[in-house]
Amino acid sequence: MRHHHGYLWTGSKQRLDQEGHRRPPHPDPPPPPLGDDDTDGIKLNQRYREAAADFRSGDLPPMETARWLTKPRDLVRGTWGEPKEAAEWLGEQLAEYAPRFMSESDRDSTFLALLVNTAAERLSWGGDVSHGFYLERPAYLSLALVRCSPNRAAPELVCPMR
Repeated sequence: MRHHHGYLWTGSKQRLDQEGHRRPPHPDPPPPPLGDDDTDGIKLNQRYREAAADFRSGDLPPMETARWLTKPRDLVRGTWGEPKEAAEWLGEQLAEYAPRFMSESDRDSTFLALLVNTAAERLSWGGDVSHGFYLERPAYLSLALVRCSPNRAAPELVCPMR
């Protein structure tokens, strides 16, 4: 059964910039350190393990929208069968956070309505939707709607609710 999951993340821009934690781990880990004195090899392996663990279990938005499906199921903020319902949730989130958007043009109601309408359209043909906004402090808001069962961009990914 095709459906859509909604995801929302807010946090510091500094944390969002940790791109290594937002990418799936490479299938081939780095080679083991050459010995106890191979500090570069030890650090590289430690960073790989940390990033791989954080990608799988962390709440940071993935670089590829479809990869939200690999995140823990408790990060799903809602599930909808119809694109219009999912887009309505997006509209509710945009309305709630818009007063905190750094950019005045991002707060424009016409612009926000356009985002909701295009989200419904994109979801209807099987695409995913992802938007990000800078908030005050500086903080960041990430909103995503991801098609599930199957996902068009990554059909091999399984539904996190299974």
